[in-house]
Amino acid sequence: MNIAHLFAELPVAFDTDVLISGAGATGLTLAIDLARRGISFRLIEQNAQPFSGSRGKGIQPRTLEIFEDLGIVDRIAAAGGPYPPLCQYRPDGTHKMSLLTEADVCSTAAEPYPAPLMLPQFATEAVMRERLAELGHHLHFGARLTGFEQDAHGITARIKQEGGEQVVRARFLVGTDGGRSFVRHTLAIDFPGEALGVRAIVADVRLEGVDRSVWHRFQFASPEMQVMICPLAGTDLFQIQAPVAQDGEVDLSPIGLTSFIKDRTGRGDITVRSVSWSSVYTMSARLADRYRVGRVFLAGDAAHVHPPTGGQGLNTSVQDAYNLSWKLAAVLAGAPEALLDSYEAERRPIALNMLRLSTRLLGEVKQGVMRRDREARQLDLGYRGSSLNIPGSVGGKVQPGDRAPDAPCRGQAGQRTRLFTVFQGPHWTLLGYEASDGPSAIAGVRIVTIGAKHELVDEENDIAEAYGVEPGQWVLVRPDGYIAGILPSAGLEQQLSRYLAACAAVSVN
Repeated sequence: MNIAHLFAELPVAFDTDVLISGAGATGLTLAIDLARRGISFRLIEQNAQPFSGSRGKGIQPRTLEIFEDLGIVDRIAAAGGPYPPLCQYRPDGTHKMSLLTEADVCSTAAEPYPAPLMLPQFATEAVMRERLAELGHHLHFGARLTGFEQDAHGITARIKQEGGEQVVRARFLVGTDGGRSFVRHTLAIDFPGEALGVRAIVADVRLEGVDRSVWHRFQFASPEMQVMICPLAGTDLFQIQAPVAQDGEVDLSPIGLTSFIKDRTGRGDITVRSVSWSSVYTMSARLADRYRVGRVFLAGDAAHVHPPTGGQGLNTSVQDAYNLSWKLAAVLAGAPEALLDSYEAERRPIALNMLRLSTRLLGEVKQGVMRRDREARQLDLGYRGSSLNIPGSVGGKVQPGDRAPDAPCRGQAGQRTRLFTVFQGPHWTLLGYEASDGPSAIAGVRIVTIGAKHELVDEENDIAEAYGVEPGQWVLVRPDGYIAGILPSAGLEQQLSRYLAACAAVSVN
């Protein structure tokens, strides 16, 4: 029975603005950002309990910046820790020590988080659920999306949970429901890509026989026989990773894994005592042909799957949601729906590059090389070709579409602060550098002037150095921390009025 047409003939009434199907890191990011914007949503998860594995254990610097904006970066850092050195064992009993990232990587004024952080995915998501609860919301476990239809006004979804099936009306639906996405299958969106010829195990275990000071990699000269044992920061667990045969059963019990490690390493002193989570999986790289059909969107693994090399997947997924959330909120507040077209246009090329990077790094691992260069940290990703960039912008060191750098500065009252503190929150930010003329107030935009007699003082020239701005120039920063435009004072109000009416449902008075 097609129930959508029944609603199309009735006055539009909605149970919620946004229905989010899938409560992993992607869905939680979307929910947290919508919550702080005052947007109604319903976050459902078909599993009865939270995900309990370590799978996405690397949090890249750009994602740490997002977590700062969402108010959880310090909790994430307290729960996790840095990546340990890599100890690679040769068959002759010797070993080689190395670092996954360059030894000289350190924080700068523009980049406060220089290196990735390790935290098992289950712990990251627990922090995110805690933040969501602080904002007055919770998610619904054991609630499975069984079908949906859309019309000109919204989505009619069927949700099965204990006690029966419920029909929910929402303005938008976002599928954050993983690589086997029900939402993607229902939309009949193609998911082309390739199998990468690697089947592997991953298991979170308690074991004895190796210390927690290094990431142990055995048989690194023979990648098909290697086994890696990594201490999981913030826990008493280790993560075991290893390639296995393309078919056949794999014994993931404590006895089975102990025997597996002995066979691979020749060491009988490593004993697995318990297994808290495990998985056997086949690596592939796939990218959805589309991220949107009408009022339905894909984000995270529902839109792209990848090999785990490089720690890119969870981070790309979080950033999908961070890009989409402010745009949904703007449209719900009255901005043109065309704004939502920029989500796929901005994020799909990022995912394509991520798949290429992860696949390349997998090839390097097969050759015995493990490294994580600057590209993996995701700080240089941006949207220079985006339709949301203000035409005619004048750029110095940064351009429209680039990540807005951080910079330390001083408030006029004497306190130390940073640009990221100014950006934090759901608003847009307009920075005026030694500018005297500009708008006094714009709804949803924080206007900050910088200079000796202004709100912020650039004592060490860090802002000027990071942005390359000249006196009298204004920098408009999007809610997701990317530069929308760099503008002169002349004609500023007219340009802002046109632009913000299209992107933020506000105009300059």
